Amino acid sequence: MELTVPVKDGELWAEDTGGDGLPLVLLHPGITDSRIWDPVMSRLTARHRVIRYDSRGFGRSPVATAPFSLVEDLTAVLDHLELSRAALVGSSMGGATALNLAVEAPGRVAALGLLCPGVTGYEELASPEVMAEIARLAQAGDKDGLLALVLRTWAAAGVDGDAEAVELVRPALPAWFSNYPYQVPDAPVFDRLGEVTAPSVLALGELDQPEVIRCNEDMAARLPGCRLVRLPDCDHLPTLRDPERCAELVQEVCEAAG
Repeated sequence: MELTVPVKDGELWAEDTGGDGLPLVLLHPGITDSRIWDPVMSRLTARHRVIRYDSRGFGRSPVATAPFSLVEDLTAVLDHLELSRAALVGSSMGGATALNLAVEAPGRVAALGLLCPGVTGYEELASPEVMAEIARLAQAGDKDGLLALVLRTWAAAGVDGDAEAVELVRPALPAWFSNYPYQVPDAPVFDRLGEVTAPSVLALGELDQPEVIRCNEDMAARLPGCRLVRLPDCDHLPTLRDPERCAELVQEVCEAAG
């Protein structure tokens, strides 16, 4: 079922499959919208109620018009659906949001499935050269240049033009521009990862950027009891590259949550 979720000064598009089992909330990365979960949806809905949504400006959600926080929007989604507790599965930006909630409101997070996750408070998550090039291309309004940069930087496992990744990444780029004036950074939590109480599994892509791989290794070392899994043929888009293994890992951490 598709629905509209009210959030502070805005609204979000969401989908709720209904069903029994531990609710799963899927949080997409900052280089795609929630369609990144399409390859794993059927595998997850067989055993869980699955909720996914587009962050502001991504996919089917309207652009931001006022300051907002990603973790506050996640909390609003949980409140709207009356979910006092859920498993959170986050990819990249979505992983960072999931971790912020796990630190700020541990009772609401039953389990954490982290796929190539980001984390607030980690200073070296991207190379200075890549960030400088993003800034240059953004200032020039060069969306084609940004697309090419994203594909060669975070989608290195693609072949033959990587049409699937292009279809996912290109529509997400306008959100980089529309969110820039309004997105309020969530609190830094890298130094607080030891406070996380939810069972967790963290999957990194061996073809991801070296900075992301190093960050993911550091995160897994700090998260209590976290299992680190290396996906040898994956870049920053693991659900696109190896959906079956990603679904298995999500199910594993949900079982650990009971």
